[in-house]
Amino acid sequence: MAEIVVAEPSYEVDTEYPPPLTRAITISSAHDLLHEPFESERLPPSLASEIQEFLRVANLVGGEEPRIAYLCRFHAFEIAHYLDPTSSGRGVRQFKTSLLQRLEKDEEATARKRKEKSDMRELKRVYCVYKDYVIKHGGSIDFGNSDRERLIDAHSIAVVLHEVLETVTTADGPQALGDRASMHGKVEFNILPLDHGSIQQPIMQLPEIKVALAAIRNIRGLHSAQDVQKHGRVGDLFDFLQYWFGFQKANVANQKEHLILLLANIHIRQTHDQISNSKLGDGAVDELMRKFFKNYTNWCKFLGRKSNIRLHSVKRDGQQYKLLYIGLYLLIWGEAANLRFMPECLCYVFHHMAYELHAMLTGAVSSTTWEKVMPAYGGESESFLNNVVTPIYRVIREEAKKSKSGTADHSTWRNYDDLNEYFWTPACFEIGWPMRLDHNFFCVQSSKKSNAKNAPVAYNTVEQRKKREEKKDEELGATTEEVREPKWLGKTNFVEIRSFWQIFRSFDRMWSFFILSLQAMIIMACHDLGSPLQLFNVVIFEDVMSIFITSAILKLIQAILDIAFTWKARGAMEFSQKMKHVMKMAIALIWTIILPVCYAKSRRKYTCYSSKYGSWVGEWCFSSYMVAVAIYLMTNAVDLVLFFVPAVSKYIEISNCRIWTVLSWWTQPRIYVGRGMQEGQVSVLMYTLFWILVLLSKFLFSYFFEIKPLMAPTKQIMGIGVKNYEWHELFPKVKSNAGAIVAVWAPIIVVYFMDTQIWYSVFCTIFGGLYGILHHLGEIRTSGMLRSRFHSLPNAFNFCLIPPLSRNDQKKRKGFFQNRFQKVLENDKKGVSRFALVWNQIVKQFRLEDLISNRELDLMTIPMSPEIFSGMVGWPVFLLANKLSTALSIAKDFEGKDEVLFRKIKKDKCMYYAAKECYESLKYTLQILVVGNLEKRIISAIVNEIEESIDRSSLLQDFKMEELPALVAKCIDLVEFLVEGNEIHRDKVVKALQDIFEVVTNDMMINGSSILDLLYSSQKTDTDFAVFSRDIEPQLFESSASICFPMPDSDPLNEQIKRFHLLLTVKDTAMDIPANLEARRRISFFATSLFMDMPSAPEVQNMLSFSVITPHYMEDINYSMEELYSSQQEVSIIFYIEKIFPDECKNFLERMGYEDLDKVKEQGQEKELRDWASFRGQTLSRTVRGMMYYREALKLQAFLDVAEEKDILDGYDNSEKGNPRLSAQLDALADMKFTYVISCQSFGSQKASGNPHANDIIDLMKRYPSLRVAYVEEKEEIVEDKPRKVYSSLLVKAVNGYEQVIYRIKLPGPPDIGEGKPENQNHAIIFTRGEALQAIDMNQDNYLEEALKIRNLLQEFHQHEGRRPPTILGLREHIFTGSVSSLAWFMSYQETSFVTIGQRLLASPLRVRFHYGHPDVFDRVFHITRGGISKASKTINLSEDVFAGFNSTLRRGCVTYHEYLQVGKGRDVGLNQISKFEAKVANGNSEQTLSRDIYRLGRQFDFFRMLSCYFTTIGFYFSSLISVIAIYVFLYGQLYLVLSGLEKALLLEAKVRNIQSLETALASQSFIQLGLLTGLPMVMEIGLEKGFLTALKDFVLMQLQLAAVFFTFSLGTKTHHYGRTILHGGAKYRPTGRKIVVFHASFTENYRLYSRSHFVKGFELLLLLIVYDLFRRSYQSNMAYVLITYSIWFMSITWLFAPFLFNPSGFSWGKIVDDWKDWNKWIRQQGGIGVQQDKSWQSWWDDEQAHLRQSGMGSRLIEILLSLRFFIYQYGLVYHLDISQQSKNFLVYLLSWVVILGVVLLAKAVSLGRQMFSAKYHLWFRLFKAFLFIGVLSIISTLSVICDLSFMDLIVCCLAFLPTGWGLILIAQTVRLKIENTGLWYFIRVLAQAYDYGMGVVLFAPVAILAWLPIISAFQTRFLFNEAFNRHLQIKPILAGKKKNK
Repeated sequence: MAEIVVAEPSYEVDTEYPPPLTRAITISSAHDLLHEPFESERLPPSLASEIQEFLRVANLVGGEEPRIAYLCRFHAFEIAHYLDPTSSGRGVRQFKTSLLQRLEKDEEATARKRKEKSDMRELKRVYCVYKDYVIKHGGSIDFGNSDRERLIDAHSIAVVLHEVLETVTTADGPQALGDRASMHGKVEFNILPLDHGSIQQPIMQLPEIKVALAAIRNIRGLHSAQDVQKHGRVGDLFDFLQYWFGFQKANVANQKEHLILLLANIHIRQTHDQISNSKLGDGAVDELMRKFFKNYTNWCKFLGRKSNIRLHSVKRDGQQYKLLYIGLYLLIWGEAANLRFMPECLCYVFHHMAYELHAMLTGAVSSTTWEKVMPAYGGESESFLNNVVTPIYRVIREEAKKSKSGTADHSTWRNYDDLNEYFWTPACFEIGWPMRLDHNFFCVQSSKKSNAKNAPVAYNTVEQRKKREEKKDEELGATTEEVREPKWLGKTNFVEIRSFWQIFRSFDRMWSFFILSLQAMIIMACHDLGSPLQLFNVVIFEDVMSIFITSAILKLIQAILDIAFTWKARGAMEFSQKMKHVMKMAIALIWTIILPVCYAKSRRKYTCYSSKYGSWVGEWCFSSYMVAVAIYLMTNAVDLVLFFVPAVSKYIEISNCRIWTVLSWWTQPRIYVGRGMQEGQVSVLMYTLFWILVLLSKFLFSYFFEIKPLMAPTKQIMGIGVKNYEWHELFPKVKSNAGAIVAVWAPIIVVYFMDTQIWYSVFCTIFGGLYGILHHLGEIRTSGMLRSRFHSLPNAFNFCLIPPLSRNDQKKRKGFFQNRFQKVLENDKKGVSRFALVWNQIVKQFRLEDLISNRELDLMTIPMSPEIFSGMVGWPVFLLANKLSTALSIAKDFEGKDEVLFRKIKKDKCMYYAAKECYESLKYTLQILVVGNLEKRIISAIVNEIEESIDRSSLLQDFKMEELPALVAKCIDLVEFLVEGNEIHRDKVVKALQDIFEVVTNDMMINGSSILDLLYSSQKTDTDFAVFSRDIEPQLFESSASICFPMPDSDPLNEQIKRFHLLLTVKDTAMDIPANLEARRRISFFATSLFMDMPSAPEVQNMLSFSVITPHYMEDINYSMEELYSSQQEVSIIFYIEKIFPDECKNFLERMGYEDLDKVKEQGQEKELRDWASFRGQTLSRTVRGMMYYREALKLQAFLDVAEEKDILDGYDNSEKGNPRLSAQLDALADMKFTYVISCQSFGSQKASGNPHANDIIDLMKRYPSLRVAYVEEKEEIVEDKPRKVYSSLLVKAVNGYEQVIYRIKLPGPPDIGEGKPENQNHAIIFTRGEALQAIDMNQDNYLEEALKIRNLLQEFHQHEGRRPPTILGLREHIFTGSVSSLAWFMSYQETSFVTIGQRLLASPLRVRFHYGHPDVFDRVFHITRGGISKASKTINLSEDVFAGFNSTLRRGCVTYHEYLQVGKGRDVGLNQISKFEAKVANGNSEQTLSRDIYRLGRQFDFFRMLSCYFTTIGFYFSSLISVIAIYVFLYGQLYLVLSGLEKALLLEAKVRNIQSLETALASQSFIQLGLLTGLPMVMEIGLEKGFLTALKDFVLMQLQLAAVFFTFSLGTKTHHYGRTILHGGAKYRPTGRKIVVFHASFTENYRLYSRSHFVKGFELLLLLIVYDLFRRSYQSNMAYVLITYSIWFMSITWLFAPFLFNPSGFSWGKIVDDWKDWNKWIRQQGGIGVQQDKSWQSWWDDEQAHLRQSGMGSRLIEILLSLRFFIYQYGLVYHLDISQQSKNFLVYLLSWVVILGVVLLAKAVSLGRQMFSAKYHLWFRLFKAFLFIGVLSIISTLSVICDLSFMDLIVCCLAFLPTGWGLILIAQTVRLKIENTGLWYFIRVLAQAYDYGMGVVLFAPVAILAWLPIISAFQTRFLFNEAFNRHLQIKPILAGKKKNK
């Protein structure tokens, strides 16, 4: 943006322009200090907001008016001193000192330069200059951006000078500073300049804004307004509310603009039904009332309270009352801070304040005091904040402190949900109004000693409290109680308890169903059921019905769990709920007794009846047990009926009618949310059918392939008697080999509970693929498809993206897809021009993004010419490439009739267009070029001859077509000269024209003599003598008057000639245009999306308004030059980007006009270089650029809505630049429809510390003037001579190079109470606007062509899905980081399959799509009245995004998914980054498992929708955990069978009896490998979007690049973090960095990250496999062993070595050496306070146990029980030692512990010896170690001789004792608190260090050995970067980049 410089005026009062203003202040030379600016940006936080504007203005005017600058700075000093006279604030003393020194320097010098006699006159003179300028130009709306900025600057200066002048002229002097707020109004405004009549922005001229503003300013008839007028001016309804209720001024200004924009946008959409547009329609207000107060009215009904929204009976005043209520709610919400997460708390506050408002409006009298009802908290400044918000905020904050940053048990503190849900109970009205701060709600400690802390009463005076007690009103729920000690209420409705039982409790119906189904199938298999009809056999039927005994037991368990898990919430629970829990348990207990008793007594005792003759039943029998079961199932029958009539079920649930409330008391929990979530009948049938198919497949497979085959072996195992065990059998009297049966069945049962997830994936693939095909996904996948369909794009574009001309037209569009383009816009020639204009803008944006080159830009541009309105479209050259040469080759050798030739050419439209356009272009060019009369006549004759031949169909007879190539060659020569336009080539142009003339007349025309005759006759009349034609021809075109060369310099002409040249010369090379893969993908998707179903686009003025919000913390904004060229991590970012994006780098250099990037840097284009690099990383600047495309798209579409033919021909850019009024109108419309707010959490601290990131954010605001930044300001205020921190939410924008504060809304305290991201969003959401809100992460991107579809997307909010409109619109994402590495490629495909085929199915038919992160679009009003767009409670809401979807669904919202619009998203690209992300998501899912939202969804959904919810949320992670547990269960079962001798005995017996099925059953565990089927959706999605051949190729390539290794490793990450977090907690946000560069990770870093999650488990699996292999060889076949264990070997090796396989340069010998040194240093480094875990093993080891410190007793006990598995090895293996001599005595096991004790004592002796002797008696220490070594050897030798100790025994002892040691370490860590202060703990730590060192060496050795082989490193580079190799990139230079850069 250009520098603003205003012409220098003469200094008269009526001067037209003020003194010069510049955005860039230049520092003068040293001898003139007057013009030096004083620092105005980095100021003390406590003073910045008050004095910054004065210092800025001083810098602006200092160059021309130094005395004015001095006075402004002096005024700033006075303010600073008044605010902080003792200079106690941070940095205040230094600032005041430096400013005072500057004032002392400037005082005399500036006084000499004063132009008037006094300072007052000087100030008046300059002030008048600026004031007059503002008055003169303020009303203009034709200003360009630079003029507008100049006007804003002038206004800012005038406001500041007015304040300084007021202070100078007042008699009070500095004392007047105390009332600065009453001075001249501030200049800042956001979108609407409501308080600045002098600046008439174009947006204020919009009729809808005017009517909305008039409605807000209508205060007529308000009786209470007369009282307000006595104390000050009330200009509108918001001023009225502010006065009475004490809201902050900034909040009032913010919400006033908010409401005006909402009203204006709704009003303009509804005016098409109204006659007049001069008054705000009631429909707009009513719509807003419905949206804002739907939740409030439902809340009132739920609690049985009457709504306090009471409207005036007179319709004229009704609108005013409605606006007051809406305004009141917005003001409450805008100042509520963290209370915004508690929507029903806000309903409570609004309920009472609305009552007060109505009472004031009607003059009501209190029934208790007989005085007029007045607001309880008065209207003092910040009264609402101090008296309402702050007390509740303090409760939230104190409760959050009790969470200890999320590590404390959830039951010990109340989170946001607990506090909010208290307002779901009638007891909340006991808090009263004014609020009783001694109420239990405000108590935050259970101890009575801390009551002073419990109730924040600092803001309440005694008088106020007395008044409030007198004004208590029974209607508002305030009751008088005796004074008592406050009591902590505890949890509300739900307690988040860490237990795997939560999964059963939340989805009890599913688990009961699976358990009962398993029992039924086992019973059926026992009876060897062959046909389903056999099930009706009375004996089988009765046995199957025994499952209901199990059902009763499960219900009893559920009832017990309900009581146990809600025990700590009993304090806030109603008595009826407590009774229900007790009764449910009692009834479940009764049924648990009755059913087994009935079954036992009536088994095989039937009463039978014969049926009618011919009936297929024959005879039916029943028993008393069956009757009992029928009674037991009666409630289920009612549920079944209601399931098939969801409308009735929904009515019963949401009804507040007493009868339905009583009837549903037993089945439905009495909570506010989760009621009435039923879908429509069609949706229910669709997802029911889906799950019936899934479950049918699962049960058939389970029955025939898992359960039934095991029945025969099970019976045989039970029949085989095993008496000789190979160890000391602890339970020798157990019959039927129960241990063997458990070992065989346990893995199958575990797999049974897991495999539903696999079948879901299979059917997800089928249904998702069919859905994608039906919705035209992937119709245009390749460049060839795009070219073939390009001619249909204009019609498709106009149908989808151009608003219909009339409502009738809109109705016609709702037809079948096949006919949608046939008749639409056939005669609308303007539609093609619109498409061409938009297409050119898209292509131009591609060029600005450097996706295409200049040549590609020319090839892809559609020419804009007047012919386009006549239907003559000049298609892009890349479509017509090679078509002309093809047409020439056809024509030159063609023999036949003209009609056949024309038909052949017209068959290919592009070929016909190319030939026709070339012919027309040649005619047009010659018409301009040739100006001589003779030459023009000759050319005209030739053209006439050609066209007459075409009309006569005799072209082939009249012309020799074989000469066409020669003609084209001559034309190319001519056009090349014309493109160059160099006058020195005139002779060559003449020669080219002559050659063309000769070829046409002599070589091509059969009758060319007629043309020569014309030439001859012309010459004969001009001369007296005759000459031969060969003497005349060279003279043709030669005279200066014959041709006009160079041709006229006209842009349209130049473009046409250039296009003509391209048509003639471009051949096969254009077939791959564009060359850039990203450009191809974007064009293909955009074209495909035009053929998808989407709503019709409204005009821009009628579309829904929306905002985008992006939370930002510390992520990269723009790469600095230092970051780009820094090589600290092996390669510089710029080098990496240059190699990864070579084509884009080349295009960038072409655009900049340089040869390489270094030249760009040298020529001072650093900003361009930084932007180019930053737009290719995951930076905020990339996100902002993408989101601001929405604004560009809206302006472009608004232009098309009003553009005429001339405007379209001129082009969008030219029209906007040439018409300031139009540009201003487009900006105004865009401002009204779109707002973008970045919530920069750390911007304030970055500014204060001088962080460059702050400047980067300011640069973004400068680049995009409509961008807004919100941040939290932490400021010090001096109260009673002590600094106090004050927090405020600020919204800023850029004004002429500086950030300017628009709103400053004070907060009750620091907002970061819960999770960071949702709190960051919450404080900024009040600054968003519109009816929709898109939440965007800072690693996302957007594209112009996608932004064009936002109007269509927002129309989806008007499309009802079933019975309700959508509240969240889901969008697809494109992962743009997939090309960086193979891992990034895998991750992008995995993410893409989830965000496409996965979510497609979730939305329809399953109806359980939630909010899976951004870029979903929210119904903004719906969500801000229901808790916001995320939840923020610490830890439990770690995955904050998905809870927005849960909340929306629970509150009867609807979430849809739409694939015609996509947004870019970046993902992590390295294994460590990906693992951290997976860990974070797994942690989040484990917390979801414990959450009340999942519990309520699982309980309140119908059965099939509950299945959908489970398997698409936490079920995926739990199934993954089960699949890993299945492997452990199987291996430990096999270990038991092998070591006990059972397997040997059973298999030997089986072979004797020839039982083949037993070995097959043992090998059946390979079914676990069916888990690979979960990858099917990914393959299907690739097939849909890229073709199934490409999908197959990619799948094979992924396997070659070890994708299976990556996904198996990822499985370990998920399961470890999910399981551990449920058990022990420890969930936390894990920053991944989102870097674009893939670097080598050290061995130490990999070990720290994966030791406990993968390496330990991998070693355990390896140990199990080795032991199993050692002791099964003698009696089991190798094939069976392979079938059983191949998948487990793969998993264990993957978990051990994947981090090194996927580590760049992981097998480089130099890196190996460095890693070894680093590893040894890390393992030996002592830890301690302040030592980070990456520096010391000890610090890391302590951090790894952090989750155990906060773990509960139950979780610790489970951990100890799990650790006992490691003792099985020792117990089993010691009996297989040769030294044991086959003894089975328990003494053998005890002696093994003696050996362990001996080893421990030996290690302790060495340790003590090292401490005592190693320093002073080193020789003695060596002798001591030698003695111990010899002693050990002698003992081993003696045992080998006497007791037959073998070498194999030593190996087996290692296998036995190593797990025992690890088990001891795990148990010791669990009980650390008990032993930490004993000497035992030191030994445990040394032992753990030895284990970690040993595991590290075992891992390191194979890697080091492989590093010796050069081929391994080359192979690794190949599979890590194979995608990059396909794109011809240079990976090796990247990996060796450091050396190359040097």
